[in-house]
Amino acid sequence: MENNYEITIIGGGPAGIFAAFYAGLREASVQLIESLPVLGGQVSALYPEKTILDVAGIPGIQAQKLIDQQVEQLKNFPVDLKLNQAVTDITQTADGFDIVTDKETTHSKAVVIAVGNGSFSPRKLAIDNADDFEGHQLFYSVSDLEHFRDHRVLIAGGGDSAIDQALMLEPVAKSVTLIHRRDQFRALEHSVAQMEASSIVKRTPYLIKAIDRSDDGLNVALKKMHSEDELETVKADDVVVSYGFTSDHKVVDAWHLDLDTDRHLFKVDSTMQTSVPNVYAIGDGVTYNGKQALIASGYGEAPIAINSIMQTLFPDRRGPLHSTALKR
Repeated sequence: MENNYEITIIGGGPAGIFAAFYAGLREASVQLIESLPVLGGQVSALYPEKTILDVAGIPGIQAQKLIDQQVEQLKNFPVDLKLNQAVTDITQTADGFDIVTDKETTHSKAVVIAVGNGSFSPRKLAIDNADDFEGHQLFYSVSDLEHFRDHRVLIAGGGDSAIDQALMLEPVAKSVTLIHRRDQFRALEHSVAQMEASSIVKRTPYLIKAIDRSDDGLNVALKKMHSEDELETVKADDVVVSYGFTSDHKVVDAWHLDLDTDRHLFKVDSTMQTSVPNVYAIGDGVTYNGKQALIASGYGEAPIAINSIMQTLFPDRRGPLHSTALKR
């Protein structure tokens, strides 16, 4: 029936797209609902230029290209894509769930939540005049490499994202300087080793205290941590702040579902099922013993959830023995 589905996937990031594709392989009727106008989730919104390294069989791929290839893969099946729709409520019924968005209400026998960390916003640079530079010379992610070509770029942060962006900008920018308030970096060892072997200039332990315009760009004042030294000034054309993102599940909290959580992450069992039967969760928004917040992990969780749903909905249907048995 129209507006009735076996599986509803909420969230159009990498894990959600792959879950929809896999549901298609299992010949389930499926809808994929995404609040943004395009698929890709945080990957497309925050770091489309980043090189993704943790997908098996792909030595390295630009983040947006990975999403583009997933979208192309998804076209193999008649998945109903509902873009630019926010799920405002989910209510349990006798035979499934009513999925309410700001545009329509549909019905689904099972739900897969793939919303990542929920709505997100960057941790802002704590200086008084930050708003004067945001979007022009102060950025919280790198979405357009060409803007930084031949620029002097200063990056603030010490985690994976900061180092990834520094490495990404090094071959494009005139110079890249990485500012971190500690002497040690909190990133993958391989990335740190790449940075050490690069031309990236490291300034530790320092913190940005002020930014002012000058005739030839920006004057960025740095404070050396745990010292009484005077502020040091470095020249830059652009500043990229990579202090991470804050997230919340305010929209999810409004749903009429009693989901067990731990630090705003959904608790799931070994089949990716939440505390509510027939509601599953995958990707960065879930927690279980040994969970790693990687794209590769989300890809692995997707078929576990879909196969568990299909086993529950169709207990007499034989499931696939291996991936090559899914499509001929």
